[in-house]
Amino acid sequence: MRTLLVITLASALAGCGVETASTAATAASIKKQEIQEAQKTMQQTQQKIDGAMQQVQQRAGSTDQ
Repeated sequence: MRTLLVITLASALAGCGVETASTAATAASIKKQEIQEAQKTMQQTQQKIDGAMQQVQQRAGSTDQ
């Protein structure tokens, strides 16, 4: 009887470990995706800034002439 109780408790604790590892892996995957999206947004924003700077330089050049 005591052996059965020990086996049952060991199985329950092992199951919790698997669930925790699965949850951690899912969270890591979500964070990776968030980082990739943030990098894409940063690149798009940098392109917009570069375009705006070019327009400013063109306008400044046209007023100098």
